[in-house]
Amino acid sequence: MRPRDALILLAALLFTRPVRAQAPDAAAAVSAAQSAAKAWLALVDAGNYDASWDNAALVFRTRVEKPAWGSTVRKTRGPIEPLGPRKLLSATFATTLPNAPRGAYVVIQYETKAGGGLTVVETVTPMKDPDGKWRVSGYYIRPK
Repeated sequence: MRPRDALILLAALLFTRPVRAQAPDAAAAVSAAQSAAKAWLALVDAGNYDASWDNAALVFRTRVEKPAWGSTVRKTRGPIEPLGPRKLLSATFATTLPNAPRGAYVVIQYETKAGGGLTVVETVTPMKDPDGKWRVSGYYIRPK
């Protein structure tokens, strides 16, 4: 390998932000959680708030009432819609999160283009529900 090629490879490793290296079962969890997050975000993006609530994790549905969820999403996302393409920033497996029961979680962050030229960071947290399916347990959006 030429020195220039080694520098390019090192730069690529330093300046790219792939999913963090994790244990093989954690990697499978991250993949499954990302699929669940994408499907759930598609419901929210389409304005299907009731369906997104119905498809959320049990812990989400016990903490947030369905009418309150729809109202909150409209109030929070309405002024910055439409949301455009998402760029994955990180996806990290965890078994504990603040103010959440122990379990299997993946904290996913996306950089998302929003209306009016605004850029936001969306944090979507799928968890493995008691039935073994990955479902979103939390969603947070903030300006970048």
